[in-house]
Amino acid sequence: MRLFSFTTARNRAEYLAVLRAFDHARANYAVLLHAGEVAEILDRVHGAAPAHLSTADIAALLEQLHGWGVLERSYDGARAATLAEYRNRHFVYQFSQGGYQVYRAVEDVLGGGAGDASLSRLVLPELLADLEALAAANLAGDAEQVYRRLTRLDSALSEMATRAAHFYLMLGDLVRTTDITPETFLVHKDALLAHMREFSSDLARFAPRLAEAIDAVERTGLERLLESASGADERLFRTRAERVEDWRARWSGLVHWFAADGETPSETERLREGTMTAISAVLTLLRRVTEAKRGGVSRESQLRHLAGWFANSPTEESAHALFETVFGLGRPRHLSTVHPDADIIPATRSWWEAAPVAISRTLAETGRAPSAGVPARVARNDGGQRRMRDAQLAAQRARKQAAQSLAAGGVDDRVLDEQETEVLLSLLNAALTARVPVSAQVGSAESTGSDSGVRLTLRPHTESTTVRTARGLLHLDRLAVSVQ
Repeated sequence: MRLFSFTTARNRAEYLAVLRAFDHARANYAVLLHAGEVAEILDRVHGAAPAHLSTADIAALLEQLHGWGVLERSYDGARAATLAEYRNRHFVYQFSQGGYQVYRAVEDVLGGGAGDASLSRLVLPELLADLEALAAANLAGDAEQVYRRLTRLDSALSEMATRAAHFYLMLGDLVRTTDITPETFLVHKDALLAHMREFSSDLARFAPRLAEAIDAVERTGLERLLESASGADERLFRTRAERVEDWRARWSGLVHWFAADGETPSETERLREGTMTAISAVLTLLRRVTEAKRGGVSRESQLRHLAGWFANSPTEESAHALFETVFGLGRPRHLSTVHPDADIIPATRSWWEAAPVAISRTLAETGRAPSAGVPARVARNDGGQRRMRDAQLAAQRARKQAAQSLAAGGVDDRVLDEQETEVLLSLLNAALTARVPVSAQVGSAESTGSDSGVRLTLRPHTESTTVRTARGLLHLDRLAVSVQ
């Protein structure tokens, strides 16, 4: 990011002029420049310099650009005509690799415009022709022709992607600025919609043919294609294997553009879907702009009329009255608080005339009405809960033991204790409720079903049954009792 420092410096116009002089010399195949040569170029090229710069000023600018890394500096002893000049150390400068990229980025930002953004519709037939020629060249074994066609395809796809991204960025800017200047949109709406519809139509028409052409190229031999392209590639600082892998990656990207891979859509499908979405957004925007134009009322026109009313107010009191009527700031509407007796002091009365209304501190300081606050913390008696739980478990254990004792000893020829009597009464209650010969069951304390429970069965009998309990004698009229 230090390379971009010249764009925010105080002398940014002078720095940019110096860099433009280097770019001008680069176009004429001159790379190394001295401060005097930079001054000559600025004087010769009309409009390149924002103001007259001396050689000393340019030398200071060059040194600062060298400090930021935009320019590289080297010593040129051949320029010294005397020993004194040799000791003064003449320096020459040239763009650094990163510095030139930063300069081009700045020029692209300064020179970019909405008029340059368009979808490259005419490149689609060229891509189809290049793919057909590539298949023929690979089949014939023409390595140079394969390399040229692949290079053109790669460049065309990169340009297509860049232009599409630029176009949709322009479209987003247009959508954001329509509320301010709707005339800009209304002037260009027909051309914009026609351009997007034509591109979408051509993309849908050429995409299947391009996918078939790619398949035809791969049928001629993909490895042969990559070997031919890497053999004709003239990049000196890459090995043959690196060039093969590079062209393989580029070909994979080209295939991904036009051929879908399973569930993943191709780039052409995504681009066409994005174009259709953009058309819908433009139509929606057109409808909104048209309705706004038809109504003739906008926030801007309202504020302009209001400003005119204030400007034409005859007195200061009338201006204050107009302000209070329009904005309503003389009434406590922002607090939403009224007098307890609305009949005596209505809410429409001004603060200057109405009696004070008591408001809460929270409403006055934060603008929010007071609330009841968080609920109080629930008092939990953990000790009492533990004691109740222990007593409950003890009662369940005692009831289980009584049930097991009742099942083991039965109800005949013995006196049931208090716990056994309690279990027997609960079983009888469940059995007698059914009013039929039925069995009632008490489960175990662990609620595991009938595996450790007790079952009592009542059956009709000619004789009555008498059970002796701790509470007395229990007579069951013409019923026989059995406990298992």
